Amino acid sequence: MSSKGEVVIVSCAVTGAMHVPAQTPHLPVTPEQIAAAAVGAAGAGAAILHLHARDPEDGRPTADPEVFARFLPEIAAGCDAVINLSTGGGQGMPMDRRLAAVRRFAPELCSLNMGSLNFGTFPLLRNLTEFVHDWERPYIEETRDYVFKNTFADIEAIVAGVGALGTRFELECYDVGHLYTVAHFLEAGVLKPPLFLQAVMGVLGGIAAEATNLMHMKAVADRLFGDDYLLSVIGAGRHQTRLATQSALLGGHVRVGLEDSIYLERGRLAETNAQQVEKIVRILRELSMEPASPAEARRMLALKGAGATAIAA
Repeated sequence: MSSKGEVVIVSCAVTGAMHVPAQTPHLPVTPEQIAAAAVGAAGAGAAILHLHARDPEDGRPTADPEVFARFLPEIAAGCDAVINLSTGGGQGMPMDRRLAAVRRFAPELCSLNMGSLNFGTFPLLRNLTEFVHDWERPYIEETRDYVFKNTFADIEAIVAGVGALGTRFELECYDVGHLYTVAHFLEAGVLKPPLFLQAVMGVLGGIAAEATNLMHMKAVADRLFGDDYLLSVIGAGRHQTRLATQSALLGGHVRVGLEDSIYLERGRLAETNAQQVEKIVRILRELSMEPASPAEARRMLALKGAGATAIAA
C-alpha cells in the first residue's frame, strides 16, 4: 500500500472493450492518436500507461502486434512511464492472439485477468441510437451472451510464459472471488509478491462500484496478502473519480482514463486522458498526496526497467 503519500496513477491511454466510437469523438484510434494520448497522460502525472490497440481503419479493438509496433516506440521515446499492455484483447479473441503483443514486446507490466465472468456492456444500447461503424451495435449486443474467458489453465499459462520474459502483472479482480484466486496462485508459488491488485468495479457481471464493496475488497486483500500487495481501483463510468479518491484515502493507488470513463464530469466528455489525470492529480494534492513518478512506481512494483523490454528495438 502507499505509505508515504506517493500514489501511483495508471492511465488507460485508449479504450478497450468497454466503449465504441459512437459514444464519443475523442477516442484515440490511430497509432498517432494513441501515442499522443499516452505521452500526454504521462506528462500530466501518470506513472503507468495501460494500453490497448484499435484497428486504425474502423476503431475495432485489435491485439495485432503490428498495430502496437506503430505506437509503442513513439511512447517510449516520448516519456519514461511504465508501459503496461493489456492481455484482455477484444470479445471472442483466443488467448494466443490476446498475448501476441506481450510476447513480442516483453513489457515491464501487463494485465492478468483473474477469472472468467459475464461481461455485459449491452446496457449502453439504452442511450445509443446512432453508430459510426457497422460493427458497433452487434459488438455491444453480443455481450448478452458473452463470457470473458480466463480459466485457471489460462492464468497458469500466462504467468509461466509471460513471466519468463520478466514481465510482471496488473492482477485485474472483477469480484471478491478473484482475490482468492490470486491467493491460490500465490500459495502455489505461481505468483510472486509484491502483488499489484486492480479492483475492477462497475462492470455488469462483476462487483458493483460501491464504496462498501471497495472496503470489503480491501479488507479481504489485507487478510490474504498483508503487506505484500498494492491496491489500485477502476471505477467504471461515473464512479471513476469517487472510487479513485476513496482508494487513495485508503492508502491505495488509482486508475483513470478513457477506457473506464469517457466523461470528465457530469455531462462533459473528456477530450483527452490527460484531462482525467490532471483532475485526479489536483484531488490528490488537495489531500496532501503526490503522484508517484515512474521511477517510484518501478520500485514499488519491483519492475525490470524499460531497458529490459523489446519496445524500443
